[in-house]
Amino acid sequence: MKGSSNQYQTNYVSKIFNVQLHFINLLTYLLILVFGLTLGIIISFYLKECTFSLQFTQLSLSSLPRTPPLPPPVAKQERVGLKDFLKPPPIVHDMDDEELLWRASMTAKINEYPFERVPKVAFMFLTRGPVFLAPLWEQFFKGHEGYYSIYVHSNPSYNGSYPETPVFSGRRIPSKEVAWGNVNMIEAERRLLSNALLDISNQRFVLLSESCIPLFNFSTIYSYLINSTENYVMAFDDPSGVGRGRYSIQMLPEVSLKQWRKGFQWFEMDRELALGVVSDRIYFPVFQQYCKGSCYADEHYLPTFVSIKFWEGNSNRSLTWVDWSKGGPHPAHFLRSDVTVEFLERLRNKKCKYNNGNSTNACFLFARKFLPSTLSRLLKIAPQVMQFEHYDDRPKKQKPSLKPII
Repeated sequence: MKGSSNQYQTNYVSKIFNVQLHFINLLTYLLILVFGLTLGIIISFYLKECTFSLQFTQLSLSSLPRTPPLPPPVAKQERVGLKDFLKPPPIVHDMDDEELLWRASMTAKINEYPFERVPKVAFMFLTRGPVFLAPLWEQFFKGHEGYYSIYVHSNPSYNGSYPETPVFSGRRIPSKEVAWGNVNMIEAERRLLSNALLDISNQRFVLLSESCIPLFNFSTIYSYLINSTENYVMAFDDPSGVGRGRYSIQMLPEVSLKQWRKGFQWFEMDRELALGVVSDRIYFPVFQQYCKGSCYADEHYLPTFVSIKFWEGNSNRSLTWVDWSKGGPHPAHFLRSDVTVEFLERLRNKKCKYNNGNSTNACFLFARKFLPSTLSRLLKIAPQVMQFEHYDDRPKKQKPSLKPII
């Protein structure tokens, strides 16, 4: 009986302990639940506060005036002045004839230049190949840089194998085929004039060949040309079969027989006439179409055009001496044995008259046709006869005398 009572007490104590353990577990779970709920409420409230603050900040920023974005950095631009605008393009360019003529024909309507301009003489060489007498011209030009320009139109087939002297180096313009007596010779002359006109400083324009030589020094020729008020295009009325006989009635109405003229190819002209030649859209197309074969456009186009449009300022003579005394379609040429001091002096002292009958003490400034074999003799006597100026190895720039010789 006593054992049963002890067992009952033990079970009773065990049950009470189990109840207390369950209560503690339940209380623990309840505390964890309350803690988690409280923590969730706190975190949720905090997140709402952050979101509201962020929205308020964005709203505040959006209400403020916006600062315009900084412009991208501007690259520094160099000033393009008149000097850059007037700078001629390189001798070797990619303009075709139409583009070249168009650009060369542009001219200012105001005659006075808004800058200091030293007038230059453009020496234009129409050649088959090299300028064989270049060493002579080298002496002629020496010491006068800035007062002349050089342009060479040679046959495109010429590969430049002949050594060039410094003043002719890089002076060959884009060229096309030229045949003697053909109208494409006039095209070549217009091409030379157009390239020379691109340099605003070129005031006088001389057409020469590879067989031409100067008869005076640079200062004398420069003064003669720059101070002259006339053009030098030979033009005369030749009633013979090699004059009027070459005229075609198909040239009417632009060119009549009465206006038809003949002359030598080698000319010298001022800038106004040069602009007129490259701008001609009336007479040159007529010669292109109807002056073919035995017409010889190089002997008729320029004399006829000048006589029609620019006759008042033309002297009707050439400054280049040529010997036609032997007859035939070509002038006489000269060998080394022909070149003497006496011969050159005779050419330098020839007299001729202008249209008004007044004579000049220097009729010709150039002469042709001198073969390559004459070069050594010319180099030997030119300093004596033509009075080329001599300079030391470091020449001082000197302006040529502007005293006219006419």
